[in-house]
Amino acid sequence: MNGNKPHIVIAGGSGFLGRALAAHFHAAGHEIIILTRSPKATTNGIRKVGWDACSIGDWAKELEGAAAVINLVGRSVDCRYNEKNRKLIFESRIHSTRVVGQAIAQNKTPPPVWLNASTATIYKHNFGPAWTENGEIGSTPEAKDEFSIKVATAWEQTLNEAQTPRTRKVAMRAAMVLGTATNSVFPVLRRLSRLGLGGRMGSGRQFMSWIHETDFCRAVEWLITHEQFRGPVNHCAPNPVTNAEMMRTVRNVCGIPLGLPASEWMLEIGAFVVRTESELLIKSRRVVPGRLVESGFHFQYPLLRDAVEELNKRIGG
Repeated sequence: MNGNKPHIVIAGGSGFLGRALAAHFHAAGHEIIILTRSPKATTNGIRKVGWDACSIGDWAKELEGAAAVINLVGRSVDCRYNEKNRKLIFESRIHSTRVVGQAIAQNKTPPPVWLNASTATIYKHNFGPAWTENGEIGSTPEAKDEFSIKVATAWEQTLNEAQTPRTRKVAMRAAMVLGTATNSVFPVLRRLSRLGLGGRMGSGRQFMSWIHETDFCRAVEWLITHEQFRGPVNHCAPNPVTNAEMMRTVRNVCGIPLGLPASEWMLEIGAFVVRTESELLIKSRRVVPGRLVESGFHFQYPLLRDAVEELNKRIGG
């Protein structure tokens, strides 16, 4: 174990956000332990430990004395919501959250804080004033989000029910995280724009909450070091934008003057062809980071254009 700082355990740390957090905390001097279904040899001071994300095993002892445990496990929602995928999406979140709670409960020296992934999609489809953590939760037929709301509420309920009296629990209601990894959103938007397809999607009026990957990692560290945080916290930048504005910003930064728009019926067909759901594009997610801002957290990238310019520069645009 690193002699300077306690280790941090990241469950489901092999994805885009897990890798970003591992790099962030490793650079800060922490030993990082990744819980994964595909463990490999230690690389760059990051150790990978096998688990099945649904039952207690030897991995549970890795939580002993940890500075924090961060659970990011959840089957990607970028798929068609058929019966099989719905089951995988739901159970991957519920089972992993439940078993992490069980592991913490049996630790003699449990981590002082448990940050569990959640989603800003939990809030109601909204074109009005932005939701803080007190925003209305519920589904809207227009947004086709009934299943997503069911998953999100059950996810947080499982976290809330975990018996971890010595460990505070935080539900990270994350918005779209913009990064440069190939499986993240920004490279897709950039590619669409460069192909001339970066116009508004649907009406373009729907709001999109977002956060730069650097601020996502900084916010996670803030929640670990500030002990007043319990319960839900919105992980998003303070300035959500409409879909039309987001696409226009990406085009402008990439030097593309025009982008073909896609009507809602076109989105439905396109979603079917690429095996995803139109809800991911048509739901209006107007969410702001009430608790983070109130606590004094300062965003490095509060404005979308600054975030897009930094990411585009890093990719090589």
